[in-house]
Amino acid sequence: MPDTKKFIENLSGAGKCIGVLTSGGDAQGMNAAVRAVVRMGIYVGAKVYFIHEGYQGMVDGGDNIKEASWESVSSMLQVGGTVIGSARCKDFRTHEGRLRAALNLVQRGITNLCVIGGDGSLTGANLFREEWSGLLDELVQSGEISEEASQIYSALHIVGMVGSIDNDFCGTDMTIADWVLIPEMPPKDGWEEQMCYKLSESRMRGSRLNIIIVAEGATDRHGNPISSNAVKELVVRCLGFDTRVTVLGHVQRGGTPSAFDRILASRMGVEAVLALLEASPGTPACVVSLCGNQAVRVPLMECVQMTQEVQKAMDEKRFEEAVRLRGSSFNVAVLNVGAPAAGMNAAVRSAVRVGITEGHTMFAVSDGFEGFYKGQIKEIKWGDVGGWTGQGGSLLGTKRTLPAKHIDKIAEQMRIHNINALLVIGGFEAYLGLMELQAARSKHAELCVPMVMVPATVSNNIPGSDLSIGADTALNAITDTCDRIKQSASGTKRRVFIIETMGGYCGYLATVGGLAAGADAAYIYEEPFDIRELQSNVEHLTEKMKTSIQRGLVLRNENCSENYTTDFIYQLYNEEGKGVFDCRKNVLGHMQQGGAPSPFDRNFGTKIAAKAMQWISKKLKEFYREGRVFANTEDSACLLGMRRRALVFQPVVQLKDETDFVHRIPKEQWWLRLRPLMKILAKYKTSYDVSDSGQLEHIVRLRAKDVSAI
Repeated sequence: MPDTKKFIENLSGAGKCIGVLTSGGDAQGMNAAVRAVVRMGIYVGAKVYFIHEGYQGMVDGGDNIKEASWESVSSMLQVGGTVIGSARCKDFRTHEGRLRAALNLVQRGITNLCVIGGDGSLTGANLFREEWSGLLDELVQSGEISEEASQIYSALHIVGMVGSIDNDFCGTDMTIADWVLIPEMPPKDGWEEQMCYKLSESRMRGSRLNIIIVAEGATDRHGNPISSNAVKELVVRCLGFDTRVTVLGHVQRGGTPSAFDRILASRMGVEAVLALLEASPGTPACVVSLCGNQAVRVPLMECVQMTQEVQKAMDEKRFEEAVRLRGSSFNVAVLNVGAPAAGMNAAVRSAVRVGITEGHTMFAVSDGFEGFYKGQIKEIKWGDVGGWTGQGGSLLGTKRTLPAKHIDKIAEQMRIHNINALLVIGGFEAYLGLMELQAARSKHAELCVPMVMVPATVSNNIPGSDLSIGADTALNAITDTCDRIKQSASGTKRRVFIIETMGGYCGYLATVGGLAAGADAAYIYEEPFDIRELQSNVEHLTEKMKTSIQRGLVLRNENCSENYTTDFIYQLYNEEGKGVFDCRKNVLGHMQQGGAPSPFDRNFGTKIAAKAMQWISKKLKEFYREGRVFANTEDSACLLGMRRRALVFQPVVQLKDETDFVHRIPKEQWWLRLRPLMKILAKYKTSYDVSDSGQLEHIVRLRAKDVSAI
């Protein structure tokens, strides 16, 4: 089989000039994207220019367009908003303004633009590209540039990155309550009475708090605006509930970017540079984005046109189409297994409520398989999971006990409670437990029911899934702690911090946390290292400390090496760095498991658990025969995981060959491809495989594939 790998060394940026700008409103993660573009651009030999204040800076020129250096993007990874400025520009909407912008770019040799912004910003970029040759002709005729310059800079390449808090741009899945009112899906007539009924019903079940979210621009089906104050007056008038209005406003734009935003922005920044390097005169302007966990490139104007179709559908009151352009009674038991992970409760809540909606009776099992064989099983109702989404840990209780030694008692409890299906939410013990339950089916007919596992572990070490519930919250904890630790050394002499992370033998937290926090090195089990590499890292950091940076960051996975412990690495760096920097060490420990779940984990847990319950409903109907459920096929015991861009159900027996059972990790792990990226952004020379980079896909075909996959 031919080697299809393609490496960054084969893509030269020598002689190319890249301009990077942020336009429109601020969005968290913009700085991380700018940093990645600058450092990857410099790494491949290109010149990179900051274009300050968006299109206004491009039109005005002068000091607004400055060459960027490696050091100029240091310490900006954790800063919210955009440090190069973002302004809306009326001048760029005129032909004269775009003519001045073209002149300013040509004078600096910039023919590659990376535009980070929303719908309007990217539409303007495409118009600029379409007019480019005509603009150069005008500049030649006016004598402002030579004919030779017009030929040299004849093609303008543009790559867009969606930087918007609205998440309203088609072609990308992600950008950097009790009742929700949004523009895309106005409520049906009579929504006022229905909402008040639901709120009243919630209070009768014992709830003392209700949250109603009103999006800016929300309307009813006749186009009448729905404001937060109007909703408040409705609730007070009809129900007499004490009601408060909180307008979040610009607080939504501020703050430190999350680990997810930083990683997304860094990956997309690098992808943007790769797209510019590979562009030819005939390559259309594209948007780089993330679909599931897969980088993709989609033609910019197809994204813009689709976004405009969404707005048109809303204007014409075709609300269901707008949302599409933007997705018998059985007893079902749900349990948590393994260590706690933030987002488990959101997943349980989603499973319970979707199950009840589909007509099932839901049972909660306390304390995992241990509680199962002890009979700690009770019915769980709609109101019992109220307020669970934002709570960390596991409210059901969770233990690492495996079922094999207690199979007889578990089967007995299945029979007593007439359990027809199982949803197991947890980590590696849940994975092993599901295999043990399936293996025992030949002896216990009670276990011949549909079973599905949803991965939930901070270690993100489950075969068959790129992501696990809880890992994002752990990454945020690591990133936030690293930010605070580095900040503690501001104003002091040069200092290096050695940080130990959790994860067992899986280096996901150390690697991706290091990428999000701007680490200089991350030591993991999957990538063996020796004393020579440690010495090389110390020397590299020493040279950087002498010339620029004041603080260094090194992460170490807890089980990366039996001999090169955190203490050993700390002592080595401390000794070898004498006279240049001193060292501090921190072991983060269980703080990585605690805390409220991140928005990503809440949403991911909610979505994946709902998907699992829909699968259970389908399988129950499929395997219901002659008054009973009997499921004994391989595909009736599955793991639901995120594979690249889709949620996929995979029989657990088929995942055995993908598993390193000794070290409790998958044999192949997608995030290992990010390690060279971390090194490049830390100024190392390394080999970077770009064969898995995004390919240009038309948006109609992309969306069709997504729908069928999910």
